[in-house]
Amino acid sequence: MTTSSPQKVILVDGSSYLFRAFHAIREMNTTSGFPTNAIRGVISMIRKLQKDYADSKVVVIFDAKGKTFRNDLYSEYKANRPPMPDDLRVQIQPIHDIIKAMGLPLLVVDGVEADDVIGTLALEASAKGIETIVSTGDKDMAQLVTEHVTLMNTMTDTFMDVPGVSEKFGVRPDQIIDYLALMGDKVDNIPGVEKCGPKTAVKWLDAYGTLKGVMENADQVKGKVGENLRAALEQLPLSYELATIKCDVELDVTLEDIEVKPADTSLLLKYFTEYEFKTWSKELSTGKTDEIKVEKATVDRSLYTILSTEDALSTYIETLRATPYFAFDTETTSLNYMEAQIVGLSFATAANQAVYIPLAHDYLEAPEQLDRNWTLAQLKPLLEDDSILKVGQNLKYDAHVLANHDIQLKGIAHDTMLESYVLNSTASKHNMDALAKQYLEHDCISFESIAGKGAKQLTFNQVEVEKAAEYAAEDADITLRLHELLKQKLAKSESLLTLYQETELPLVQVLTYMEQQGAYVNATKLHQQSEEIKTRLAELEKQAFDLAGEEFNLNSPKQLQTIFFEKLELPIIKKTPKGQPSTAEEVLVELSHTYELPKVILEHRGLAKLKNTYTDKLPLMINPRTNRVHTSYQQAVTATGRLSSTDPNLQNIPIRNEQGRKIRQAFEAPKGSIMVAADYSQIELRIMAHLSGDKGLVDAFAQGKDIHKATAAEIMGVDESEVTTEQRRHAKAVNFGLIYGMSAFGLARQIDVGRKEAQAYIDIYFERYPGVRDYMERTRDIAAKQGYVETLFGRRLHLPEINSSNGMRRQAAERTAINAPMQGTAADIIKRAMVKMYDWVAQETDIKMIMQVHDELIFEVPEDKLDECKAKIKTIMESAAELDVPLVVDVGTGSNWDEAH
Repeated sequence: MTTSSPQKVILVDGSSYLFRAFHAIREMNTTSGFPTNAIRGVISMIRKLQKDYADSKVVVIFDAKGKTFRNDLYSEYKANRPPMPDDLRVQIQPIHDIIKAMGLPLLVVDGVEADDVIGTLALEASAKGIETIVSTGDKDMAQLVTEHVTLMNTMTDTFMDVPGVSEKFGVRPDQIIDYLALMGDKVDNIPGVEKCGPKTAVKWLDAYGTLKGVMENADQVKGKVGENLRAALEQLPLSYELATIKCDVELDVTLEDIEVKPADTSLLLKYFTEYEFKTWSKELSTGKTDEIKVEKATVDRSLYTILSTEDALSTYIETLRATPYFAFDTETTSLNYMEAQIVGLSFATAANQAVYIPLAHDYLEAPEQLDRNWTLAQLKPLLEDDSILKVGQNLKYDAHVLANHDIQLKGIAHDTMLESYVLNSTASKHNMDALAKQYLEHDCISFESIAGKGAKQLTFNQVEVEKAAEYAAEDADITLRLHELLKQKLAKSESLLTLYQETELPLVQVLTYMEQQGAYVNATKLHQQSEEIKTRLAELEKQAFDLAGEEFNLNSPKQLQTIFFEKLELPIIKKTPKGQPSTAEEVLVELSHTYELPKVILEHRGLAKLKNTYTDKLPLMINPRTNRVHTSYQQAVTATGRLSSTDPNLQNIPIRNEQGRKIRQAFEAPKGSIMVAADYSQIELRIMAHLSGDKGLVDAFAQGKDIHKATAAEIMGVDESEVTTEQRRHAKAVNFGLIYGMSAFGLARQIDVGRKEAQAYIDIYFERYPGVRDYMERTRDIAAKQGYVETLFGRRLHLPEINSSNGMRRQAAERTAINAPMQGTAADIIKRAMVKMYDWVAQETDIKMIMQVHDELIFEVPEDKLDECKAKIKTIMESAAELDVPLVVDVGTGSNWDEAH
């Protein structure tokens, strides 16, 4: 019942691996003489990827046999390549077989090259915001690099992002195709401009921006190379087309469809033995691998029982009462916790000892089942008994479902999702299927296998009882087994066990309460705002048409490209992976500084997004039973311990523009109540002061100074009374930038100064606050030694790449190491405050804690208790932790969220 950010994707250029491994490793054969050098090299690199990116989806792509569409475009394409050596050709099928046995997806698509399949998947990933690494040695792939797509060379362990492409080639990723077309490619037999090497190509592209610009200005290029350019003009468009990676290949699968499956260890052992890879064979036969040690579950579903009589249920309830603790799970009609109704329940008291109680399967000819109301009445005393201990997976959802049937779940002893999350927030997903595979080497029955997929998927009440019983009973059985294993792992760390027992587990009840409370949203106001936005969108559309001189679809990148770059001839800032001029948001922002139309398009996009996401959607999310909106807080998603919210996402409602504030104004206090918003002030900077122990920072906070003004005075060398607004803004950027690992380059861009000036600010900052520099160095060392850093309360934030041989990845991990203890400690503090706050509000029936957003808690309190409640809220939040500097909470009030904030 949890959601998580999309899984990182690694796209492996198998064909690049193949040739490089073949030439890098020589003279490797089995005793019978079969060559294995390419097999060994390719599989070694893929195994390393699996180890380094254990949480990522690794997909391997190879070239297909035969010609491609490029041969149709140009018959001489790759014509001068020698035929593949026989001793390489015979190794291809074994490589494919081993990759499949490893459980990895393998794609080979006829008519295109591996590059094109990779480009298509990379474009899909980029569009969906999925972080993607393309593992290859092919320079042509640099054209795919974007904010979300980076290149990695496994053999040299180098990493290339957008700045990296510019540093290596001298051109941006969107200019790579132009660069390749100008130079040509002797290996692929792509014609270019004679005598045009990298330096000349970069020089021309610096001067004229694009291949088209170079061609249009060919007459300006002097000397012999200019003559060569003019002679090549006719064939340059073909060279451009041949060098362009095709990113719209029709594939049978999407990234969501592609799944990494468990390795077939017996088949792998057969292959490793056959090709005489003795070390790998030994690993498999002895179980000594790099993977986490697991305890394989032996599941016998034939031992599961269906309870269908009143006597059987009564007897089983006594069994549950007698056991030290049991696992249970609810099966329901919906994932929406406010609407879900129980279809059945499963329980487990020991391995393979699980039962399913069907209650509301209503398909045609469904067997007779126990009456749901009667059954729940029998179970209610058991489930509401605080002394009878329960174990579950994401029990917050089950608590909601039971509440829908007037049962208040008590006695929550353990939650396997949270046990896993506290152990290592980044090691895996924390849903039961992923945990079963990781810790028990067990593949659970999937919901799709019993209910189908897509539009025809059945709801659980339509699933046959026999199939439902196996699925549901297994859930309870595996949950119990997971707890038995995870509790042992948690017990090895006193700090983690304390964090789990005193913060994360009690928070389940707090979040259940808050989600049930919900927030009142004024639908009328949102409807009015939607109409206002609709009117403004129409005005912006007309304005755009006037500026463009014609009507066009503002949401069509293709039409925007035509208007911007052909009709209005705006400068091309960036190109898409397909080589087209980009109209992405960062491009529009840059263009909007000079041109009016991009500014209009940006405003139109922003308003349309607000309308679609909030002003139109929020009224539809108002629960008809409560007349309030109920978000879902995700407790086991972020690496740092912060809560996130979904359906609706309360954290993404903008606060810095008028329309965003209007949305918050629609979140109102009911009649007779006032909304109170309590927000930790500069909590991460205060945590930095505590963790670093820097005397200057600690003293500034202890004296209640404006920390940004105090910092400005230090680094600008002026008295605090003389600090200007601009200087304070710069100091604020330095304060927050450094704890997020901002470089001088990043700071320079943010505050619009030169790089040297920005570096000077940073140098002076560390001179004035040496404790901060010492903390950063100390934290890097600790992270490198133990592989993780900790928050003030012992939460571990693991850093798998902290000792990477790749400098860029290691530096990114070091930046995370510095910032994560601050973010994580801030998350721990507000969670501790929420647990303490619940102890108070649970006793005060007329006070409601209704939302948590970042470092802010929002309440509804009676008007006649306002002063008393403000003081109590402030006291509880400020006492959630003891730091060397005071925790300060700003408390605001109002008739709506915006006023209170």
